[in-house]
Amino acid sequence: MDDIADMEYELTEHGTVHIADEVIQIIAGLATSEVEGVAGMSGSFAGGLTESLTGRRNLGKGVRVEFTENDRSCVIDISVVLQFGVNIPDTSYQIQERVKNSVESMTGLSVARVNVQIVGIVFQSEKERVVDADQFERAERNPQL
Repeated sequence: MDDIADMEYELTEHGTVHIADEVIQIIAGLATSEVEGVAGMSGSFAGGLTESLTGRRNLGKGVRVEFTENDRSCVIDISVVLQFGVNIPDTSYQIQERVKNSVESMTGLSVARVNVQIVGIVFQSEKERVVDADQFERAERNPQL
């Protein structure tokens, strides 16, 4: 699979349509954020810095798209932060289904896979505090933190 700048469709003899991977990232990001139990998306440090400097929400944050040019299909990787107490397998399945259905219906692309990576948990009483695996292990070893 190759990352390409956009996906091109030859619709008719009148021309082609290009779909930028950023469009698919936004569709997948919005679909994911609509799933109950998703607290947020996790992106790169650079993406978070850009978002905080510009004040604009990055709707494609935490989403990576890879295209297979011949198959007109893609694989979508999503990194999410979930709310504490949700059923992780059920929530992940809902994310996969919603993203697949949204991308396929809006773009005509076939979504081969939606890979969900849980990168953190937000506690209900501490909405601002995200706990990742390293923080969780440190807290278990030293409960006074």
